[in-house]
Parts: sequence; structure tokens; C-alpha cells
Amino acid sequence: MEENVSDKTEYVKDAPVDAAPIEQVRDWRADSQTPVATEFPLPVENPAPAQGFVATGSYRAPAADPNAAAPRKGGPGYFAFKRAFDIVFSAVVCAVLAVPVVAACVAIEIDSPGKPFFRQKRVGKGGKPIYIFKLRTMVSDAHEHPEKYMTPEQLAQWRREQKVDNDPRITHVGRFLRHTSLDELPQFINVLTGDLSVIGPRPVTLEETFEYGDARDEVLACKPGITGWWAATDRNDSTWGSGQRQARELFYVRHQSFGLDARVFVKTFKAMRKGK
Repeated sequence: MEENVSDKTEYVKDAPVDAAPIEQVRDWRADSQTPVATEFPLPVENPAPAQGFVATGSYRAPAADPNAAAPRKGGPGYFAFKRAFDIVFSAVVCAVLAVPVVAACVAIEIDSPGKPFFRQKRVGKGGKPIYIFKLRTMVSDAHEHPEKYMTPEQLAQWRREQKVDNDPRITHVGRFLRHTSLDELPQFINVLTGDLSVIGPRPVTLEETFEYGDARDEVLACKPGITGWWAATDRNDSTWGSGQRQARELFYVRHQSFGLDARVFVKTFKAMRKGK
């Protein structure tokens, strides 16, 4: 099952008029000049998505293609099974990893002042406000005063993407927790309460929901998850600004199914093993 290669994505780009065009990247067979579609094909209408810029709210989603080479969206049986899986899997994780979480809390408090847990306000299914729980991996005032720790360039990146390369606010213990994804474990409590699913689009802030442009309502109709297609595949390279993050999250919303969930599950564990 491959990502929809027939969908097209429109972008509104703010780029210099005299910017030099960049060749579209393709994979080629060694014995042929025939282009091979990659797992994440570049949008037809944007030959250099990583170099363009999608202004907040300007993303234009592709029309859904029922003939796309992608899994068909699951029906009522799929969603019933998914909720049952969420409950059972999350209960097992909470029971098995309770002791490691307690140990991590102790390490966090020793490493830096502040509470080991923190919660973030996010937008859930249907636009419902929810609070997700995580183990603290940053200094306690990381979100209130990011300017204390970041350069102007880092601050600009964080304000748009909510992530920064080599974030200086991350603590020593926090770096290990992120490397192993242990900081996400408290979110399984959110799964048990029904606010999250194990697999779904990444839960985002109210401001970030507008990054989806005209696909905002479509994405918000899906319950967010701890991991997902964007999170398990290309999260370090797909950004709001390039439009690629919107495309990957929307791909999952339109094609969520047993097959796609299985792929996300496998990819998530592979990424955790590699420390991504």
C-alpha cells in the first residue's frame, strides 16, 4: 500500500521572484531512466516543496480520489475494533510501564527543578479542547519564556513549527526520554479517557489547526493520536511551511484503515529503535 500518488496539492508560496527553480527529486532504477515513485512523492504542482513557503491558512487540500492507489477508509467495524484496541493496548502499556515511568519522574526531578509531569492544551476530535499529559523533557519555563534560551532564528522556527532543531531547552534526562519516546507514555491515559487514539493525526494547538487551511474541518473530524502517518514517517523533514505535514496528516485521515494502521505501528517501532 503506497501513499496516494495521484493526489495533487496546491500551495501558496511566498518566494523571491528571482529564486532559481530546483529540480524535482526522483529515484531512478540503475538500469533504466524510468522514474520510480518514492514512498512520499512530491506534489505535482510544487517541484520544490521544501524550498517554498505555505502561509498559515493558505494550504489547499487535494480533492479526494476514490481511485487512488491507497487503502480505502475503514467502516464502522474498523472504528469499533480500533477503539477496543486502544483500550486494551493502553491498559497493558500503563500496567507494564508504570515502574519505568516512576523511575523517569525521579530522574527528571533530580536533573532539573520542576514537576515531572506537565499538560498541554490541544484540540481534539470535532474541535473539542483537550489536555494531553507528557513527561517533562525541557526546563520548567520552556514554553513561557522560550526567548531566554533560543536565538532569534530558533525562536522564529519554533513559533511556526512548534519544534526546533537541537532545542537548547531540552534537559539531559529529557534528551534520553525523547530519544526513546518514553516522554509520550502518559498520553496512554488520554487514550483510555477517549481523548486520543493510539494512531491518528498529531494533536495540535488551536492556532496550529489553521495550518490545515481548507482541510481544517476534515482533519478535526478524526480523533488525534499518539503516533500517526506523519509522526512515524517524515516528521523531522515535513513542516507546516512546506505543506508536507498537512499532506501527510490528511492522507491518514482519508485512508485510515487496518492496513494503514499496521504500517504506522511498524514504522513507529522502527523509528523508536533508531531513536528518531
